[in-house]
Amino acid sequence: MFNKWYKYSYAAQKQQRSRILMILLWLVGICVLYTLIATFLFSIWTIQTDSMNPGLESGDRLMVFSYKFYHLLPESAKSPFSRGQVVMIDTAYREKKNIFLEICDFAVRFFTAQRISILNQRDDLFMKRVIGLPGDEISMTDFVIRIKPAGASYSFTEFELTSESSAIYETIPPKISPLWTDSLPFSGNMAPVVLAEDEYFVLSDDRGNTNDSRTWGPVEEDSITGRVVFRFWPFNRFGRI
Repeated sequence: MFNKWYKYSYAAQKQQRSRILMILLWLVGICVLYTLIATFLFSIWTIQTDSMNPGLESGDRLMVFSYKFYHLLPESAKSPFSRGQVVMIDTAYREKKNIFLEICDFAVRFFTAQRISILNQRDDLFMKRVIGLPGDEISMTDFVIRIKPAGASYSFTEFELTSESSAIYETIPPKISPLWTDSLPFSGNMAPVVLAEDEYFVLSDDRGNTNDSRTWGPVEEDSITGRVVFRFWPFNRFGRI
């Protein structure tokens, strides 16, 4: 009797529709909240390559603090970036963005646990380590990076200047053929480069991966869209980056 009432009663059907509508509104609300948080606070990303080995590996899941809001602050605001930080670089930041597609992409990534993206933005996003700040002079000899800070009389290695923990800051110099010339990043040598006012020098920890400032050149501040702050997967390497 109760089942028949539930099936044919207008009140019961209205109650069921209200429940479904409430669930949908909750899902939409959660998705909107996640989109706002991912845009202005932090987002979750999975590393797809081994370019940051040995500290970060393919498959690691990371929390990335967003710096998109920072570029809206006055030019007098202090830069939030420092040597040793792992940051996210958007190499297509100058291209016009489709806001609607970006919102849809946030939603798809949210409901698929970051496994599916409707945009090919992963091809434009790279996680690299900040080595040089504006005004620094950067050079490399036998894969050893030396930095002469603006106004300094001497140069130092990247490890001497970084303020970050060295727990995951370990580089891998590649094995190269002696036939490589100094004109190639694989050679391990680079002539001094002086960074402009809004430029940063970023590198892979695996120095055999040259998809970084050795091939792009310095990156502009606007192209740095976030900083990696936390690794939550796998659990045996859970902790701050």
